[in-house]
Amino acid sequence: MTVREVLPGIYWIGAIDWDRRLFDALIPLPEGTSYNAFLISGSKKTALIDTVDPPKELEYVGNLVKAGAESVDYIIVNHAEQDHSGSLPMAAELFPRAQIVGSEKCRDLVVNLLGIAPERFLVVKDGDTISLGDKTLEFIMAPWVHWPETMFTYLQEDRVLFSCDLFGSHLATSDLFVDDARDIYHSAKRYYAEIMMPFRSNIREHMTRLSSYDIRIVAPSHGPLYHSPDSIFGAYRDWISDDVKNEVVIVYVSMHGSTEKMVAHLTSALVERDATVRVFNLLASDLGEIAMSLVDAATVVIGTPTMLFGPHPVVANAAYITNLLRPKTRFAAVIGSYGWGGNTVGILKGMLSRLTAEMLEPVYVKGAPDSECLRNLEALADTIAARHKQISGTHP
Repeated sequence: MTVREVLPGIYWIGAIDWDRRLFDALIPLPEGTSYNAFLISGSKKTALIDTVDPPKELEYVGNLVKAGAESVDYIIVNHAEQDHSGSLPMAAELFPRAQIVGSEKCRDLVVNLLGIAPERFLVVKDGDTISLGDKTLEFIMAPWVHWPETMFTYLQEDRVLFSCDLFGSHLATSDLFVDDARDIYHSAKRYYAEIMMPFRSNIREHMTRLSSYDIRIVAPSHGPLYHSPDSIFGAYRDWISDDVKNEVVIVYVSMHGSTEKMVAHLTSALVERDATVRVFNLLASDLGEIAMSLVDAATVVIGTPTMLFGPHPVVANAAYITNLLRPKTRFAAVIGSYGWGGNTVGILKGMLSRLTAEMLEPVYVKGAPDSECLRNLEALADTIAARHKQISGTHP
C-alpha cells in the first residue's frame, strides 16, 4: 500500500483487505474491508492511532517506513479487538520507548489478549489529553460501542474524530474519503446492523455528547473517512431512533413445502395491505442483508417447520442472532407446520427474550396448510396492518 495524507501532519498508514470475505467466523464481507491506522506528527512528539489485523502487519510496517516514522512517543489503542490491536506487539517492539495509551479496561484486555507488558501502558480517563506540541489528542470514553473498553480520540486543532468502529463500514476501497458520487449508505448501514445495532441506546448517548464537538473529519477504523460528517451522523440518528417503518421481515426455512406455502400466502396478504415485505429463505440468504432489513422493520415473522421437537436448526440460529442484535422491531410472530408434536413456538419465544416486541398470535398448523390456515394467515396480516397503523413512529 501507500501512505496517504489526511491533513498536514496526519497520515493514513493502514491496510486494505480486498480478499477477506468473513469476519468473526460469521459476518460476510462481500466488499472486503480495511483496517485504518494513522500517524500523527506534532511539532514535538509523534503518535500512532491503532494498528492493523496481524495478516496485514507487513503492510503496516512498510507504511511506517514510507511515512518516515523513525521514532514514536505514543501508540493509541482505541479498541482492543485484534483487527485494530493485533499488530500492537510488533509496533511495541519496533518502538520500544513508546507508551501504549488506552483506557484501563483496554490495558487489561491487551495484556491478556496480546501479552503486552502492563508497565508499557499509560491509562487515560475521559477528557484526558496528550500534547504532541502543536497538536493535542483528547480521549473520549465510549464504552459498549461495541466493546466495554472502546474510546474515541479527538484531535483538537484539526477537528478530526478518530471514532474507532463507530461510523465504520466493511468496504475495501482505494478512496481515502467517501466520494459523494458513490453511495456509502448501503455499506455503512450493513456495518451498523451487524456490529452496532445491539448498542443503539449507548450510541445515542455518545452521539449526544459528540454534538458538542466541532468535527471536521470523521475517521473510523474501517472503510473510507468522512469529510462531510453530517451525512453519516444523519443516517445514524435515523437508525438509532425508536422510529420503525411499515416493513415486515419474514425469515424462514421449509423442508417439504408447507411452511414455504404459508410464507407465500402471508406475503401476498401483507402486500395487499400496503406493507413492504422482505422475505429471506435462510438456506440462500446473506446474514448481513437480513440484519440490514431488521434495522427499520416494524415486524419480524419467523417461519419454520418442526424438526423432531423444536424449530429447524437454521431457524434457531437466525432467532439466536436476531435476539443478540436486538432490533427495534415492535411485533413478532411465528408461522409454520409440524407433523406429530413439539414445542416450536414456545422455544422460539424463549429465544427472542431480549426483544421488546409484542408476540402476535402464531399460525402453527399440523400438516399442510388448509383453508382454515390460510384464513388465519389473512387474520395475521390484518393484525400486523392494524398494529402498524397504531404506531405513531411508523413511516412509509
